[in-house]
Amino acid sequence: MIRTLRLAALGLALLLGATPAAAQTSPAQASPAQTPPAPFAIPADMQVLFWPAERRERDLRRMPELIPHARIAPSPTPRPLPAGPALDLDLDAFMQAERVAGLLVIHRGQVRLERYGLGLTPADHWGSFSMTKSLTSTLVGAALSDGTIRATDDLVTDYLPDLAGGAYDSVTVAQVLTMTSGVQWNEDYTDPASDAAQFYLTPPPADADATVAYLKALPRAHPPGQRWNYNTGETNLIGVLVARATGRPLADYLKDKVWDPAGMESPAFWMLDAQGKESGGCCVSATLRDWGRVGLMALERGTVPGGQIATPGWFEGATAQSVDFPDSDRGYGAQWWTRAEGAQFEASGIFGQMIHVDPARDVVVVFLASWPVATGRARSDARLAVIDRIKAVL
Repeated sequence: MIRTLRLAALGLALLLGATPAAAQTSPAQASPAQTPPAPFAIPADMQVLFWPAERRERDLRRMPELIPHARIAPSPTPRPLPAGPALDLDLDAFMQAERVAGLLVIHRGQVRLERYGLGLTPADHWGSFSMTKSLTSTLVGAALSDGTIRATDDLVTDYLPDLAGGAYDSVTVAQVLTMTSGVQWNEDYTDPASDAAQFYLTPPPADADATVAYLKALPRAHPPGQRWNYNTGETNLIGVLVARATGRPLADYLKDKVWDPAGMESPAFWMLDAQGKESGGCCVSATLRDWGRVGLMALERGTVPGGQIATPGWFEGATAQSVDFPDSDRGYGAQWWTRAEGAQFEASGIFGQMIHVDPARDVVVVFLASWPVATGRARSDARLAVIDRIKAVL
């Protein structure tokens, strides 16, 4: 279980997993077992952060057609989502103003509200950005349950010996999960010299994992466990660690450990990087209802119709507030954002993606969107106001 750390955060970072390197072809539904594509650079027209709003609204549902992805088949036993009494809420103005593609409310296991915009349909997939981080965290819990990861107190270098010799030498798995490694990282996506930009622009080495090679070269900024710093590179590192520990591609492991037991009714797609590997920090595309099932999985502490995902203790620890943000009710767990009130927690991604989970009220609310900007306080506040309206009606 993740050890609780009470830390002063350096500041809230972008809620984003950076867009991995993209191929110029469109093989869409690549299997993780296929030969990885040759190294390539990010084509200028595939830098999602800088797309005009019109293209983002059109193409966030088409990512598997544009860039190589690993396909995750649907569960053989889909979980029913029965309809409950419809909520009487006028949300048309909100959905139009906030460019909402999908809004789903599940209360006590029943769908109380399901609405679509921007041309999205129930069968369409939508890019999640950093909501994927919470899935990668869940795979750590599954690997702990399997015994392929022994404990989160283990050193990261125990599982990634090629990472040894740098700033990660005394960093634990738990500290990477809670983004408290102390390793220097700049997540500023407006700065072309930032690590977040250079990480995906740097050609991968021929004889090493690109994530490990880049992070190994970073300096230490603080002692491990003392400071929080949002770091998509480290979630990618978690993905590498899980793949190494289990001996399996992340998409295959997600299929067995989450997609099947949680009863996902549709396939999902996980974006591949330039070495043909899934990026742990970003970019699973799935349907609105299946994102709702992800929320139910976390709300139910992994006790889903198809069995137990990880352990209840894993989910309790991962969604607990390990990092406090001063003057805010928000915090951070193990790749989940937290809220002090009622032990609420969230998976979040830029441009308006969110799974909000409120265990006390037995509610899951999912937003898929294409905000005109990556992040914004006013838009976040508008979304929270809608969540409050929904809960008031419930």
